Amino acid sequence: MERMTKLTTEGYHPDTANLDLMSTAEIVKLMNEEDKKIPQAIAKVLPAIEQAIIAVVQALKNGGRLFYVGAGTSGRIGLLDAVECPPTFSTSPKLVQAILAGGSEAVMIAIEGAEDDLSLGEAELKKQQLTNRDVVIGIAASGRTPFVKGALIYAQQQGAKTISLVSNAHAVISQYADIKIEVITGPEILTGSTRLKAATAHKQILNMITTASMIKLGKVYKNLMVDVHASNFKLRERAKHIVCEVTGVTYSQAERVLEQTNFQVKLAIVMLLTNTTIEEATELLAQSEGHVRRAVALKKY
Repeated sequence: MERMTKLTTEGYHPDTANLDLMSTAEIVKLMNEEDKKIPQAIAKVLPAIEQAIIAVVQALKNGGRLFYVGAGTSGRIGLLDAVECPPTFSTSPKLVQAILAGGSEAVMIAIEGAEDDLSLGEAELKKQQLTNRDVVIGIAASGRTPFVKGALIYAQQQGAKTISLVSNAHAVISQYADIKIEVITGPEILTGSTRLKAATAHKQILNMITTASMIKLGKVYKNLMVDVHASNFKLRERAKHIVCEVTGVTYSQAERVLEQTNFQVKLAIVMLLTNTTIEEATELLAQSEGHVRRAVALKKY
């Protein structure tokens, strides 16, 4: 196993030796300057991110699932992205899932030692009955976490697509990844605290992966959340405004149609743009694999 001292993320930042002596203003200015390096680091790995998105879209189209696997901060970042998919895109909670070393308790409390067990990563994916239709993204700033390594090894054995998301070059877990996203954000101002730049970069990349994947799956029309799960007052109001924006109807007309469709925004939009019934609009969306533009075009031609 690679020694931690050799890792870029464990490196000693040359400009922060007197961090404990700095004023508050100096600390936040320094952190802000360091954070400006994150987009530059991500820009260098955009081709790998694109490959990851293509793999995820293909898997989800074929009935597969996306799993994020990580320990500590990495696992929590995966969870944060996964739990936002159902309300934003009306996906099943099982479509994008996060697996944390130490289980659900690790969300709030650090479960020491769980990340060091190679077999636990495999065991967790076995519980999910992983198949060759699924995608597994192993997240580890160090790139060496045994829990994540074990999960990726097992995923490859099952024929699932594997992706590594790390912050060190030539990472250990990247050896078990079909696609390697190695975003090098450099030493942290607080030595080894990868909850800073490394974690921020990883969250931004996960934003890209799920958002772009859902766009490609037809869950966005123009730049609007037309598959939003309108489960509360705020989201129901958003749904009404989206329908108004797209179709030009009044607020009350949008409300009436949405009530008919049980607040399925895409269905309401297709009904209004094509002047069809719920049944006809449902069929148009089925034929277009859920893409609003294609559904509308089918009616026109």
